[in-house]
Amino acid sequence: MNITKRFSHNKLLIAWILILPVLLIRGFTIIYPIIVTFINSLFEINMFKGGIATFVGLDNFLAILKDDKIITSLEFTVIFTVVSMIFHIVLGILLAQLLNVKFKGKKFLRTIVLIPWAMPMVVTGLAARWAFNDTYGLVNDLIRKFFPNFQFDWLIYPESTRLAVILVDLWKDVPFFAILLLAGLQFIPEEIYESAKMDGAGVFRTFFTITLPLIMQNLLTLCIFFTMWRIVSYDIVYAMTTGGPGDSTSLLAYRIAVEAFTNLNIGYASAIAVCLFLIMIIISSLSLLAIKKNDY
Repeated sequence: MNITKRFSHNKLLIAWILILPVLLIRGFTIIYPIIVTFINSLFEINMFKGGIATFVGLDNFLAILKDDKIITSLEFTVIFTVVSMIFHIVLGILLAQLLNVKFKGKKFLRTIVLIPWAMPMVVTGLAARWAFNDTYGLVNDLIRKFFPNFQFDWLIYPESTRLAVILVDLWKDVPFFAILLLAGLQFIPEEIYESAKMDGAGVFRTFFTITLPLIMQNLLTLCIFFTMWRIVSYDIVYAMTTGGPGDSTSLLAYRIAVEAFTNLNIGYASAIAVCLFLIMIIISSLSLLAIKKNDY
């Protein structure tokens, strides 16, 4: 018995030794940037004078409250995240249900539906900038098939630009969201649906009493990750609108990049990043609590 325990202990020790370098590297690349960001947020760092740092305490955080650009970025980040996630859920479920139907060519359809997601976001953003152009854009060209005199430049006005950014985000990521939901749908036994059909349950009742409860945990988990991705989105705005017109489509992550690499205001950018980090922790904690309550 002692020999068996000692052998198991040695195997466990060897396993930890083998994965320790990876854990140390991964831990360093995660923890070190977080610590440095928190430290930099308390300083005013002048990159034009060799990176001289002056301790300012919480001044950078107080400046955030007075910065209209940050307020605008926070507003659009909330709108972008909430609206995008609502439609991700609705359209993702509908598409997943469609892809779950048995028909010829469903494997081919599941493959091609992922093409938008497989495209790099920068490429998608640049293509969308052309697509929403008033004169030669694909979007207006399609609309003119039905309304020949239609004239509208989508990326000139703040409201329409925000709508365009959200639509492009949905076009790109909803298929991937749906495919992940489809994996959850395929674990639901067919016998349950057959029993519900025999009991006279309709399509909507079957969905809300069987399908939705059984994929709820999977759905909530996906919502956590996709919400985090929406909050830290940067490339779609960078490629499609560069935050314009004005600052109407400047997401918080994009504002951090502008302050850090364009304005070279490292301390202020770090303070914004700290606030974004805390927001993500709060949202993640609430989401995990929701998953725990639905764990059955």
